[in-house]
Amino acid sequence: MRSWVQFLTTPTADTPGTTLLLHFDNKRYLIGNLAEGTQRASIQRGAKLIKVSDILLTGRVEWSNIGGLLGMVLTLADATSAAATTLAGIAESKAGRRQKTGDTPGGREDPPLVLKGRDTRPKLRVHGGENLSHMLASARRFVFRTGMPVHVHEHSAGTDGPHNGSVPPSSSLGSNRADPSSPSRGHGDPSDDGHSPTWNDENIKVWALPIRPSRPDGGSPAADEAVRSRKRSFDEFKGPAVRAQDASLAAVDRDRQIRKAVVSEMFDSAWRLDALLEMPLDQVQLPAALFIRNPESGRIEKYTGPLPPAGGNAAADAASWMKTKVLVRKPWPGALIESLPPTRPSSVSMSYIIKNHPQRGKFVPEKAIRLGVEKGPKFAELTRGKNVTVANGTVVTPNMVLTPGKEGGGVVVVDLPSVDYVDDLISREEWKLPSIMNGVEAVIWLLGPGVGLDGRLRAFFQACSSMKHIVSSADYCPNYLALDSAAAAAIRLHQIDPIHFPVPVHDNTTLPQPITPPALASPSVPAGGDGLFVPAQRGLLVQLEPTVEVQDRTVQPHLNTAKVWKDTPADVLHLARKAKEALAAGELRQRLDHEQRTLPGQDAEIVTLGTGSALPSKYRNVSATLLRVPGLGSYLFDCGENTLGQLRRVFNPTELAEVLGDLKAIWISHLHADHHLGTVSVIKAWHQHVWGGPSPTTPSGDAEGDLDVTQVLENDRRLFILSDDGMIHWLEEYSSMEDFGYDKLVPLSVQSARRNNGFSTRMTWKGVHVGFDTANGALNRATAAAMGVSNIQAVDVSHCHGAMAVSLTFPTGFKFSYSGDCRPSNAFAQIGKGSTVLVHEATFDDELQGDAVAKKHSTTSEALGVGIAMGARRVLLTHFSQRYQKIPIMDAVDGAEPSFEDVPEDEQADGVDLGIATLIPNRNDIAADRVADVGPSREPRQGSEERVVKVKNSTKAAADMKIGVAFDYMRVKVGEISHLEQFTPALLKLFDVADVEEKEAEKKSSDRPNSPADKAKPGKKTKK
Repeated sequence: MRSWVQFLTTPTADTPGTTLLLHFDNKRYLIGNLAEGTQRASIQRGAKLIKVSDILLTGRVEWSNIGGLLGMVLTLADATSAAATTLAGIAESKAGRRQKTGDTPGGREDPPLVLKGRDTRPKLRVHGGENLSHMLASARRFVFRTGMPVHVHEHSAGTDGPHNGSVPPSSSLGSNRADPSSPSRGHGDPSDDGHSPTWNDENIKVWALPIRPSRPDGGSPAADEAVRSRKRSFDEFKGPAVRAQDASLAAVDRDRQIRKAVVSEMFDSAWRLDALLEMPLDQVQLPAALFIRNPESGRIEKYTGPLPPAGGNAAADAASWMKTKVLVRKPWPGALIESLPPTRPSSVSMSYIIKNHPQRGKFVPEKAIRLGVEKGPKFAELTRGKNVTVANGTVVTPNMVLTPGKEGGGVVVVDLPSVDYVDDLISREEWKLPSIMNGVEAVIWLLGPGVGLDGRLRAFFQACSSMKHIVSSADYCPNYLALDSAAAAAIRLHQIDPIHFPVPVHDNTTLPQPITPPALASPSVPAGGDGLFVPAQRGLLVQLEPTVEVQDRTVQPHLNTAKVWKDTPADVLHLARKAKEALAAGELRQRLDHEQRTLPGQDAEIVTLGTGSALPSKYRNVSATLLRVPGLGSYLFDCGENTLGQLRRVFNPTELAEVLGDLKAIWISHLHADHHLGTVSVIKAWHQHVWGGPSPTTPSGDAEGDLDVTQVLENDRRLFILSDDGMIHWLEEYSSMEDFGYDKLVPLSVQSARRNNGFSTRMTWKGVHVGFDTANGALNRATAAAMGVSNIQAVDVSHCHGAMAVSLTFPTGFKFSYSGDCRPSNAFAQIGKGSTVLVHEATFDDELQGDAVAKKHSTTSEALGVGIAMGARRVLLTHFSQRYQKIPIMDAVDGAEPSFEDVPEDEQADGVDLGIATLIPNRNDIAADRVADVGPSREPRQGSEERVVKVKNSTKAAADMKIGVAFDYMRVKVGEISHLEQFTPALLKLFDVADVEEKEAEKKSSDRPNSPADKAKPGKKTKK
């Protein structure tokens, strides 16, 4: 069977990790890093991932390597579930037709997902190092899927025993653990000499290689393991130290089971949001959504009877209505785990040996007949590798009647984050074992900065010169434009308006890549691998069968930027020139200057880093908006996956260092994955730039009850994170497995403003009220100085539980309001009164009003209506549908009568009835949004309606309001938003052309059997 490994990504700003796709006709395997941006790169490459059954993660389990895992798993779960449902529907339809025609007895066949009682649903196995289960389980508040069970295989180096939820040491030669979630172990396992693979299926055998760094004291992991694995004496078994160790191992196993159960519930739960549980009223944890069954009609209605008073009292407790049976939503089991068991960072870096199964020789009938084997079933038994007994009692084995077989082709994928891992890697016993290494003729190296220059490693390359070596590293792979479609769109926009649309930062030649911070950069490296190896390229292919070969036929060339410039339609460029001429004319310039003479914050800059909805696409990344206010700071509003990569495309390394150094706060509007999965990367980059390494201990301490917030803010450089409590808890829980800078954050849990207390927003950090109007004047001043703002107000909005819109006021009078995802909100319009700039989502065009209501988003006109109600001077629309490039239709701005949908007061606290962790996804919303717009969703209480408020339009407000449309990489100063509308004719023309080209390209793609990434052909070899 033909098989090959292909490079989907190499390290760039768009794709910071290296991802490989192992192709078999019946399955696909993702190997390497699943960093942020991997999913978007796969879309760009046209890689068909529907058949992916296993993910083998290399390197350490830290965000730089696995930041794209959650998004990828969500998309795979949605895609496979949808495909399975479609197949089930087709099968049932066929069965129905057969029943009508009488073609089959009984008429109805089992659906394809249930065969003789076996669960044949698609499953995903994720293999990786220590803390992988913890990472996945920490996302339980915003990840919930059914239909594709996820099994985690966590490997430990074994030097510290089972580690924080890991399986027993899987690198130990000869270990072959039974795993109910693994496929049948089948042929070729274990190896003849007993060195069994860690895991195998019908296509491949895998040996996991957990690698540890050399210890500072010079000791080696191997020596440590030798001591730990020695036999203990009888006296030792009786000792208290051993009993304590056994108790510790039992606790570790318990913690592992907790994490495993949480992950299982996240992807394979029978829980339903609409399931109601009956219990006495006095046992309900309030506040909660309460229902009761009408005894006469039998229908479920909202409970409107008396409630127990806060704190309770004897009279109420004795009241008969306290025993009234009410219906409440059953908590999601995963949410009942308030906190995961503690863990610690792991230094284990995973690598793998991957081999095809051996191929048996050809059956020779003449030999079998001479040995007395009768034709028929015994011939078949021998060809399947089984022994047979002939009439005279002689046992005939397959090797007696088969020609010599062929060892399966294989590859080693090695991930070395630093030179500290080289010794443990090159000293491993597996390199010397013929039973493992026979057939392995290629090594793919994923190397950290400077590792390729290590003398020990280069000597290893020379010693193993018979194998083909391919190196993927920022030292040897340039920072090319990996997202061709997005880059081409940005270049065309630059041709239209070079002031506001920069060409993405890239460099196809400089090695090693310039990075931020510069202190982490590598020294100069030999070009082209110095003859020892082949530098990796996007699309490079390593064929495993029928022979091991490195082929460059499928290498994808870098984007031809010159051709993009040349191919931009002339009529688009003509309209752009007219817009530039109009802006240069004195009359228009004077009018615009006069209109905004009282506009605050004209020099503040807005950088729209991600402007798409739901999931990354070829043209738009997911949500992120950067606000830069000169002299005060930079502020990030939402931080979708690979926001850091977008920053690296907009700013060169020097400029990015300035942005990170000036970053004061990150606002996360809600816990849907497309709005926050880039947060850890940005925090880590900020921390590396500001602190440069491990953070010194804060003198005042961060322990709850022992926190002097005023002193911390006055003496430390801190980054504020503002969001719902669920987001804060996730960051804290994840920080136990990776030091990404959490100890230098000010994580503020935001409770949104309520109408009954004059729109006062409450922010807390470890129980301390932090804000601008607390009773502690010194704290108020320290907060304002550290954050650079004078006030923050937030309100709940109708989208999902915990979703909030926010308005920031600066000392200069500049006011910035940001909607996040929501239906139009009157409460938001109230806190945003007098906003200088409103950034509002406009997911749907007006013609899709029904979709906007169903999915709790806004249309273009609704977003503009909020701006009118606010009296906003400038409005920037963002968060568009990902189907095609476009700008929204805005014909209905004048004369529009906007309406608002607010979350009722009694519903703002709803959700706590679902469990300790209250952010539970609404399955209906998930189905409606199809993919990746996942996470907690608020479902309106049964029997209630969202309140709709009609607001009369102000013609003057509409006329004074200037509107801009956001695109990825756009940079616009507040004083220049009014200039953007001059380029609308050119943009409309450009995207009319782009839509036609995209549809034609999709048609051509659908006419081809497969994309190059999915159906590569053997081709030209590359010399090593």
